[in-house]
Amino acid sequence: MANERKLGLFSAIIMGLSGAIGFEIFVLLNYAYFDLAGPSMISALFFCGIINLITMLSYSELSAAIPEVGGEYTYTKVAFGGIISFMAGCLRWLASVFGGALAAIVFVNQLGVLFSVFDLPIQLVLVNASLLIVGLVVILIFLSVRGVNEATTLIVGAFLAIFVIFLAMSLGYTLAPQNIVPEASGNSIVVFFAATAYLFPMFVGMRALVAGAPQIKNPGKNVPRALMITTVLLTVVYFAVAFVAVGVVPVTTPITAESPPLLNLAAKEIMGPIGAILFALAGMFASVSSVGTAMSVQSSILGGMSRDGYLPNVLLKAHKRFGTRYVAIIASSLFVIFFGTSGAVVFLGYAASFGSLLVFALVNLSLIQLRRKMPRLDRPFKAPLYPLTPLAGIVMSVLLLTFPVILRDVNAESALLSSLGMVAIVLVTYYLRMVKREVDFNRLRVAVGGISFGAGVTLIVLTPVIAPPSLSIIMVLVGLVSIVAGILNILVSTRKID
Repeated sequence: MANERKLGLFSAIIMGLSGAIGFEIFVLLNYAYFDLAGPSMISALFFCGIINLITMLSYSELSAAIPEVGGEYTYTKVAFGGIISFMAGCLRWLASVFGGALAAIVFVNQLGVLFSVFDLPIQLVLVNASLLIVGLVVILIFLSVRGVNEATTLIVGAFLAIFVIFLAMSLGYTLAPQNIVPEASGNSIVVFFAATAYLFPMFVGMRALVAGAPQIKNPGKNVPRALMITTVLLTVVYFAVAFVAVGVVPVTTPITAESPPLLNLAAKEIMGPIGAILFALAGMFASVSSVGTAMSVQSSILGGMSRDGYLPNVLLKAHKRFGTRYVAIIASSLFVIFFGTSGAVVFLGYAASFGSLLVFALVNLSLIQLRRKMPRLDRPFKAPLYPLTPLAGIVMSVLLLTFPVILRDVNAESALLSSLGMVAIVLVTYYLRMVKREVDFNRLRVAVGGISFGAGVTLIVLTPVIAPPSLSIIMVLVGLVSIVAGILNILVSTRKID
């Protein structure tokens, strides 16, 4: 409704920045720098900005043409409907769960950094990490159910101020990071793309701007402008901060499990103890804010899919006093606790990236489908260089998903297999629910196809765990055949249903 559109361009930019600037910079730089790409991590970060900018062109067109609640889920629903929109919703939910779990871990890590600055026993934090994560999530469940909102403008302003001070104080240093551009060798390129995939979640939070499109005045102009400005600002800020951090902290710096992250090390080097305390507190506040935002996003996604009949109606149940979807909030929070207490930082980073990249690919596909399906749809903004930009977004998303696995990164493989296994489970859930709603031959065939696909993926995921080496190849082949058979059943039957 028009009277609900109260936010202008500046507020839209703040909305995008508040969704993106958060805990990720405190943790994702670390692995990409010390374990993967070294100084070329800076170029990988810049490349993330370019990829994000390409896909934001698709987001801009879709959000301007369909400025409704739901974001990616709504776009894919209008473009494809059915299984594709359900998959987009589930992937967005999964990425939010993994991101929320990673944020909870970062909160504990930054608390440990704060303890070390004051010479307090850091082991006290490490030993009780799981308990601290559970306590944090439980407190945020209580606040989310009560509908407590965060002061996002103040948080964004504080972060930008801290980064500006950090960059200003670095001017007194001679910064000359070596080899920030990857070498032309095959392995260096693979490592570069793997680092890009791992760093990518630092940008995806700006999709909060798309979710807030119904609140923005003149969305046909302001949403695309805000998306472009936010992307450029993020890329410049992230690049500058990473350049300084790499310039003052050599890649040969000895790192242990108790060592502060790269950004905290750089802050202490440039700003002294005050900087160490300031960045640790900033990391903690960012983590709390991100976990709270993740809970809100997750309940919104589950509520939307429940409303459309894809998930049980109980997830729509609202609190009698506060009006919040407390069942959906609690259900999602249990997953955040489960993955958060695992402490698997690198795994969660790749898993969050996996879900986000697949969603980006689906958004670009939705743009292509809507251009073909609804050519007369009012489009206040059109993605330039169509269809090159959405195709480039799809290709780059797939490449970033592939390269970490080519590198045989154990964390990437585990994240990929686990994510595929969860996707298989939700596919089976979807098709079984569709059969329950309307039983006929074609829908039954679709359900069997979904189960076959899910069983094939699950078999491949479990093979390294349950199968001896002599049977591994056979089990993988059986899984692949099952996946192909499932896809064929789905494609043939959904055409008949449509």
